[in-house]
Amino acid sequence: MRLGVRIISGLLLLIALTACSSQADTGRVQIEFFQNKPEAKGTFDALVDKFNQSQSDITVIQVNPPDAETVLKTRVVKNDIPDIIGMGATDTYSLLAQSGIFMDVTNSPLLEQVDATYVQMLKDVSGMEEVTGIPFSTNANGIMYNRQLFEEMGLTVPETWDELLAVAQKVKDEGKIPFYFTYKDDWQTVLPFNALASNLEGIEFYLQRREDQVTFADRYREVAEKQLALMDYGHGDNFGKSYADGNRDFARGESVMYIQGTWAIPEIRKSNPDIEIGFFPFPTGNDPQQNKLISGVDTLLAVAEDSPHQEEALRFIEFLLEPENSEQYITEQTLFSTVKGVKQDDPAVAELQPYLEQGRVVDFADHYIPAAVQLSSIVQSFLQNGDIDAYLRRLDTEWDKVADRR
Repeated sequence: MRLGVRIISGLLLLIALTACSSQADTGRVQIEFFQNKPEAKGTFDALVDKFNQSQSDITVIQVNPPDAETVLKTRVVKNDIPDIIGMGATDTYSLLAQSGIFMDVTNSPLLEQVDATYVQMLKDVSGMEEVTGIPFSTNANGIMYNRQLFEEMGLTVPETWDELLAVAQKVKDEGKIPFYFTYKDDWQTVLPFNALASNLEGIEFYLQRREDQVTFADRYREVAEKQLALMDYGHGDNFGKSYADGNRDFARGESVMYIQGTWAIPEIRKSNPDIEIGFFPFPTGNDPQQNKLISGVDTLLAVAEDSPHQEEALRFIEFLLEPENSEQYITEQTLFSTVKGVKQDDPAVAELQPYLEQGRVVDFADHYIPAAVQLSSIVQSFLQNGDIDAYLRRLDTEWDKVADRR
């Protein structure tokens, strides 16, 4: 038994020494790139390989664990912070930025390559003047439609709220499903909320709410009323169908429209590669010129303040921002690039492109709501019970609870 233990111990030591020797022989600095999108892992793998092959002194290693944001928070507590972090511009990013764990890149020449609109979004989300991330890719939230069904039914793309309801009513009158709601997954209920809240009240509401200058009760009644109005145009099992169900069934032509994000397009095409998808901004009011596309930072790239390899980390980010690499990423992920001059050519999102080019965009409202408020659960409950007063009161109450703890 002792001989066996010695043999195993010896083998383990040999393996460890070999690994250390191999790392030393390469002479390369290892950079950890931690990112939170499982669907993007394959694309990033290819880009990481391309970068590593072009370098003689750096090796980037991608890390993409399940439940990445929870893992990241745990690692931050343990002061085990990755060299580069890829994540969305959400409340989690805001908290981490305020804690000082990210490198200040306010004066980095890399920011000159990207759309200033999204740099400002990072400032607004974090509440800081310092910029601590490089916006890399963006997404959009709006209304998908089946082009073939629109043509067969003689429908035109609505540009106002009244036109949207008129189209939905016509579809309903012809015995078809206007919107395929997937509210078994509570996060899906926030998609109409984001469009309505950001367009009708603006992101300025949240900047003022942080200062206790406004309340949901005073300002969000129209948002709530329109959230409920949409529920008349769903299907028979609005709270029994999931996001996966919606992608599959919309691909099969079971609804004419689908309130969704651009991130769903690849999944829909898996079920029906031939579907002709259209996508228009969610019309929330009756002045088309006032309507904006909901678009936010899907992935930003931040460097750890305490990383000993900041220069090497910035070289990798610079590589990702090269037009060829940015285009590869957004093409495979059906996203939009922050890099100036890099366009998304997918015909499914052609109708969104003018809004992006003209800067007619506004961020996702839920990026400004603390995660601890549990917005998704609140909205899902409201859509089931329909009590507007209780809904707005709960939004204010939960916001204040979280604010008192911060």
